Amino acid sequence: QLRLVESGGGSVQPGGSLRLSCVLSGDTLDHYAIGWFRQAPGKEREGVSCIRNTYGQTYYRDAVKGRFTISRDPAKNTVYLQMNNLKREETAVYYCAAERSTSPYYCSAAVQIVGGSDFDYWGQGAQVTVSS
Repeated sequence: QLRLVESGGGSVQPGGSLRLSCVLSGDTLDHYAIGWFRQAPGKEREGVSCIRNTYGQTYYRDAVKGRFTISRDPAKNTVYLQMNNLKREETAVYYCAAERSTSPYYCSAAVQIVGGSDFDYWGQGAQVTVSS
């Protein structure tokens, strides 16, 4: 059974930084696309970044380009999301999700579509609060 565990959430002032971690257990990271999603109160879930681990290809939603960086450590079976210059409106629960696929579809869709996702496996979420 695949399991995803996020950590690294917390509170930060506007303009601050946080790094989220997503540890995958039960399989090898290389087989998966891993996406980072967020859901703010009263809003639909949206993908912010994604990585196709088989190829190392990364994807970002336009709103976070230049501020967020997704990376991986295969030795730790972990994917990270470095978030810089955070904004108040980015307060949300952040989730990592996994899909066992090499297709570019899942990551492409994740960072363009709002509301739906085809990823099969989800973590429990990490709260990120951006407030002064």
